[in-house]
Amino acid sequence: MIGIGIIGLGNVFEGPYRTELAPLIRDGHVKVHAVYDHATEKRAFAAEQYGISADLTSPDEVIDHPDVELVLILAAMPAHGELAEQALAAGKHMLVEKPMATDLGTAARLVEASKTSPGHLVPAPHVILSPTFRSIHADLAAGRIGRPTLARAVYGWSGPDWGKWFYQAGGGSLFDLGVYNVVSLCALLGSAKRVTGLVGTAIPERIVEGEPMAVAVDDNAHVLIDFGNACFAVVTTGFTIQKYRTPAIELYGLEGTMQMMGDDWAPDGYEVWENATGAWTVHPETKPSWRWTAGLAHLVEAIQTDREPLIRPEHGYHALEIMLAAQEAGRTGTAVDIASAFPAVSYEAWPDVARDRRARHDPGSA
Repeated sequence: MIGIGIIGLGNVFEGPYRTELAPLIRDGHVKVHAVYDHATEKRAFAAEQYGISADLTSPDEVIDHPDVELVLILAAMPAHGELAEQALAAGKHMLVEKPMATDLGTAARLVEASKTSPGHLVPAPHVILSPTFRSIHADLAAGRIGRPTLARAVYGWSGPDWGKWFYQAGGGSLFDLGVYNVVSLCALLGSAKRVTGLVGTAIPERIVEGEPMAVAVDDNAHVLIDFGNACFAVVTTGFTIQKYRTPAIELYGLEGTMQMMGDDWAPDGYEVWENATGAWTVHPETKPSWRWTAGLAHLVEAIQTDREPLIRPEHGYHALEIMLAAQEAGRTGTAVDIASAFPAVSYEAWPDVARDRRARHDPGSA
């Protein structure tokens, strides 16, 4: 049984990750041994739920707890990098919510430390784990729509009215929302070569936690990504989008079009137009219960089966470099070269993808 410590017990934990943990605890895969949040009432509530002490007074005590093997970092974005470094230095496995750091220096240290630490580092988001994403990835690789030349991705909403850190240094819509699209597009199209875009603050003051506050980060963005070989993509994101009825991801190839419905963190199947057939093929969602917190169960399984997780730190670093480059481009009006690359996403070591693809064609086989 894997011992878990949790840092950060706010909205991200209380709903999604608490739900993700429940079956893992019930089935005897994990046990929560330590929790910390600066809010004492949240710490007390979580400790009562898991039958443990509420007396820990810092994140360090979670990381250093002798029974904790896996650290779940759900704190505010600006704290992610430092906490992740501490966890890796302590030899712990770790899942860190997005982004894994807010500056490239810290992210680079995390990637290097992950190469020698006995613990796995799994950065969110976990979009590449969904059955729908896996099927799209396989169809694209098989040439179903030919060579991709253009792509579009979108994710946004009107923005949180809790957590002032969303709108302070180290926050923003790119780090919170656009990261999903960036990670998805890179997983499908490969490492980016160059980035430009329009990034700004459309709403300079917001009411957060019942009080007005100045917004110091981006809340509105169009990010243009050059993947090389004349393959271009755009990400539309922001805390400025009220509603939309458009696919999460659109891939345009020389022989067809592929569209992920829903959002990439909550897919609702996909559709494919093929020139050869002259028609759309609809692939309904095969696993509506899939959750964007699935990286936790994936990390637990990776530890139990001694496999490398599908989600790589290098992928998280590359996405961060793209977002920071987009912010720079928004300030300067220039295009910014991307220096990093990451290993291509491969499901070879995780053969359950085959079951997911069968389920796409025959839901009764799942």
